[in-house]
Amino acid sequence: MTDAVVGTNRGVAGQGLALVRILVGFWFAKALYTKLALLGGVLPLPFASDRWIQTMPNIVAKQMAENPHASYKAFVEGTVLTNVPLFANLTAIGEAVAGTLLVLGLFNGVGAVTALLLTLNYGTATWHMSPSSQGFHWTLGAALIGILWGRAGMTWGLDGFLARRKPGWWGSRRPWS
Repeated sequence: MTDAVVGTNRGVAGQGLALVRILVGFWFAKALYTKLALLGGVLPLPFASDRWIQTMPNIVAKQMAENPHASYKAFVEGTVLTNVPLFANLTAIGEAVAGTLLVLGLFNGVGAVTALLLTLNYGTATWHMSPSSQGFHWTLGAALIGILWGRAGMTWGLDGFLARRKPGWWGSRRPWS
């Protein structure tokens, strides 16, 4: 299978990267049901649930209690924790959008960069807590860089489908795809 946009043989490697993209996407997309408000308990709405707005500051305060990154800690305590509804909505919507885009392979670049920014933020918040947190965020960040670099949406994704169906489409180019 040849990628018409990049002109490379994606084959099995492209399928493997697409699988990683989908799995990472599902990890972020879980926010659709864990952090967003739900209509009738089923349909996600584009704002944070009351539960997430109440829970987020407790989690963040715990992460900041012994955080050694002074400037980051000052930002989080002075800005994030004083504007909880705003940041609860930003994290919930950011995770849901990144996850949905990655699962669908649509605007793969946008989804991967959004997820990478969230990962860097969460990693900085929890870096000091345990080596497993460090390893998780390093691994997730590396996977997201691979997803972005390898244009994983071109295989088993809507980016590839639309690029083949509509050659020259702006959405199949970097940084979107």
